[in-house]
Amino acid sequence: MILLPISLTIAAGAALLNLWLSIRVGRVRTKEKIFVGDGGSEAVTRRMRAHSNFVENTAFVLILLALVELGLGSSMWLWGVGALYLVGRVLHALGMDGMMWGRMVGTIVTMLTQLGLALTALAVVYLTPVSFTSTTIEETAVVAPE
Repeated sequence: MILLPISLTIAAGAALLNLWLSIRVGRVRTKEKIFVGDGGSEAVTRRMRAHSNFVENTAFVLILLALVELGLGSSMWLWGVGALYLVGRVLHALGMDGMMWGRMVGTIVTMLTQLGLALTALAVVYLTPVSFTSTTIEETAVVAPE
């Protein structure tokens, strides 16, 4: 069995963050009495976009994180990348509510995380030395003594 502790932990954190973002959308919908669409409410639109933006980016990050972990193994820097990504997404969501520096930092962290993981994935594939070995099989005949 292959266990990817970093990817599993960050995926669990992402799932919890997704629930938090969903609850935030629901709260502002209830407050504004808007149950379908954004109803022209800027607050609903901002919360919906924060949630959608999270969903749009997180799948790529989790896939890359898991594949890099599979290719290189667990490491402290990979833990850091995953944790930083989640912090960046929280900052982005808060930034969408008006804390503009949070949105900017969250966006930059998201982009750098994807870029870094993508480049690492390519490096794993194309810079890892690969050796090929060949085995020659020769047919032998066993002759029984007479």
